[in-house]
Amino acid sequence: MPVEITWWGHATCTIEDSGIRLLTDPLFARRLAHLRRRRGAPPPAEARQADLVLVSHLHADHLHVPSLAGLAPGTRLLVPRGAPRAVPALRRLRQLRITEVGVGDEISVGPLVVRAVPARHDGRRLPVGPHRSPALGYVVEGAARTYFAGDTGLFDEMAEAVGPVDVALLPVGGWGPYLGEGHLDAGRAARALARLAPRSAVPVHYGTYWPIGMDGVRPHEFHAPGDEFVRLAAEYAPRVAVHKLGHGESVRLEVAR
Repeated sequence: MPVEITWWGHATCTIEDSGIRLLTDPLFARRLAHLRRRRGAPPPAEARQADLVLVSHLHADHLHVPSLAGLAPGTRLLVPRGAPRAVPALRRLRQLRITEVGVGDEISVGPLVVRAVPARHDGRRLPVGPHRSPALGYVVEGAARTYFAGDTGLFDEMAEAVGPVDVALLPVGGWGPYLGEGHLDAGRAARALARLAPRSAVPVHYGTYWPIGMDGVRPHEFHAPGDEFVRLAAEYAPRVAVHKLGHGESVRLEVAR
């Protein structure tokens, strides 16, 4: 049975598996604080349709309250445990069904099981939020096992914590000229791919948002990560099929289990 992945830009993806539609870290804004969308139109209305929405951590480019407010009433939303307390605006989204989860928790939606897995990333609501909600990744198990990493650094126990997967959606860049701790660049993402050993991978979290007024500062960090990941993945994990998507593009993956 095919699994379809659509990349809308940044960390926002639609995963369609077994008739269920999931949406990751929805961000539909043209501008967010000092960031503006430099590539790809904002996702169309159809991108907001989901049976389940996965939020990996509390940073505003991953937990974007205005984007969540545009979801259909009754949509179920998974957030890291403690998120409603750390982000009070979440509590005003009464039209959504919000479920708090932590590492190891499993949630069923139709024939799918979604498991929260650890990430190595500062998950607080910046700039001043307390350390109450750890960053998460998610593994969606259905016709395929699809890993959405959210934001994470490379860590020794990654393969064991995530488990066997068929598809990996990996961040390969960011929204500024420098990546801090707890991020994957193209090289670290390629090494993560070698550890995870999925059948297929899709690079995300690059080439979408950039700080206003910084177009000339290390522009390769905006433009290059996708191609660099493809090149390095062929070196570190040559058996993995890498699908570099444009904004709004989809790939259908046949998964034999």
